[in-house]
Amino acid sequence: MALFRLTAAALVISLSGAVACACTSAIISGSASASGRQMLWKHRDTSSESNFIERVPASVGSHAYIALFNAGDSLLREAWIGVNDADFAIMNTASYNLAPDTAAFKDQEGIIMSLALRHCTTVNDFAAMLDTLPRPLGVQANFGVIDSRGDGAYFETDDYNYKRYDLRDEASGVIIRTNYSFSGNDGDGYGYIRYDNASRLLSSRINARSLVPADFTETASRSFYNSLTGRDAMTDTAKWAVDQDFIPRHSSTASVVIELTGDGNSTMWAALGYPPCAVVEKAHVDSVPEVLRPVLPGYKSPSAEASLEKKRKAFPITRGSGPNYIDMDYIRREAAECHKLSMDHYERE
Repeated sequence: MALFRLTAAALVISLSGAVACACTSAIISGSASASGRQMLWKHRDTSSESNFIERVPASVGSHAYIALFNAGDSLLREAWIGVNDADFAIMNTASYNLAPDTAAFKDQEGIIMSLALRHCTTVNDFAAMLDTLPRPLGVQANFGVIDSRGDGAYFETDDYNYKRYDLRDEASGVIIRTNYSFSGNDGDGYGYIRYDNASRLLSSRINARSLVPADFTETASRSFYNSLTGRDAMTDTAKWAVDQDFIPRHSSTASVVIELTGDGNSTMWAALGYPPCAVVEKAHVDSVPEVLRPVLPGYKSPSAEASLEKKRKAFPITRGSGPNYIDMDYIRREAAECHKLSMDHYERE
């Protein structure tokens, strides 16, 4: 634990990049998946529109890992979901109903997750790391973690404390989190409707214990279902929909599923950019395809940039409140094409 203390002390002087806005996520036990593999899913929403996947090599005393980074993060400082060569995976969602954050020191979630990917092997290692890091932590987050031993947990974490929810205690083998914490202030926070959206969209597969990565990238992250109204803007005939309480939002930038393989070379399925109009690509801990990597100017990835071009056509009105309206005719066409290409990639596995 001395290593965690030293590394954290060196990192607290850094300034965080983009602030997380809203995300929808889940951790999945092997008993709930069709393959018997554990999975971790994050549909990311953030003010940093473009992102990429990159591999961080091992160094003395640390693991190699792949992770999602914000475009421009050339130093690979802040990981937003990732997996290492010990089959340890982590992601987060912002939480808005925990104790008030520390105004002078915040937005350290990505830095903490990078630290965890470098040094953690198990869920318990991550708990020990949280116990050891200096306070305040600079976070308000639900951290989702899985490991090769079959353990998984959410850590609802504020500046000084955390509440742990273990996957083994969930009968369904699945835990979902959005932007509120179950241990937080009741009624505060965000994402209550998105939580219900994800729960209902995935319920039949959860009950059948047959979840696969495509259930998250293709069903949940391309869905315009609203559980409160009972309407699905994707399947009705209206041209325009208001961007409100769907899993994909104007601020959505990626949908990523990590599937643990148990051999130190786990799989990451990544739809970068605007998920309804993104094509899923596959990466492994030891290899990331060029299309996901930051090979474009500004440290951007081709996959994210191609999807963001489509996003701008999906939100074509820029004046007044126009950016709140989605052209569903365009979305229906593009999502269908991207889904077809993504399923081709899945079927090659």
